[in-house]
Amino acid sequence: MKKEVHVWDIWIRLFHWTLVALILFSWLSAELGGIWMEWHTQAGSITAGLIVFRILWGLFGSWSARFATFVRGPKAVLRYLKREDNAEYLSHNPLGGWGVVALLTLITLQVLTGLFSNDDIFIEGPLAYLIDYDTSIAITGIHELIFKLLMLTIILHLAGVAFHQRVCKEKLIQAMFHGRKARKSETLLPQPSRPTALLVLALAAAIGISAWLLFGF
Repeated sequence: MKKEVHVWDIWIRLFHWTLVALILFSWLSAELGGIWMEWHTQAGSITAGLIVFRILWGLFGSWSARFATFVRGPKAVLRYLKREDNAEYLSHNPLGGWGVVALLTLITLQVLTGLFSNDDIFIEGPLAYLIDYDTSIAITGIHELIFKLLMLTIILHLAGVAFHQRVCKEKLIQAMFHGRKARKSETLLPQPSRPTALLVLALAAAIGISAWLLFGF
């Protein structure tokens, strides 16, 4: 029987499921339109704070969440795709790591374009007043295109999770709830220092408060 070890910290798990809920709500509120667009904008603001936190946590957070742990070069990804890589990945595997980067990049672009977008009827982004109407409409089109790319990337992500869950028998979904994954080796796992975790949380909170004060989020 494989031994289970703690991999995903509580902050990553909360980030993951909160982001899932926000993306679903953002899609639904955009489909409903009207007054729901106010809530759509608020969801985007919260998403911006989450992305800031994830980037910081990817630099200074727990070992499994750090980009340095799971972002690997093209050769490593190719070896993994060819099944020539027998390494054990408790964090994201080489392909999944780039999937995370793609998701974070698209969500960041989605949030940034949303700041300047408008629905041409009811509401506009908090920074839309800085640009002219035609430019805002053009950015709105880009905002919608990025969302389609984001949906495609999410579908690929879900397909990968389903493959590992059903075919490879890796309990990835369960791990994102309780934080534990099965492992083969007995090598000790590195742990982040408590002061670093508190520092990153404080910095993320400061950025979120600043954004709210500056842009009325």
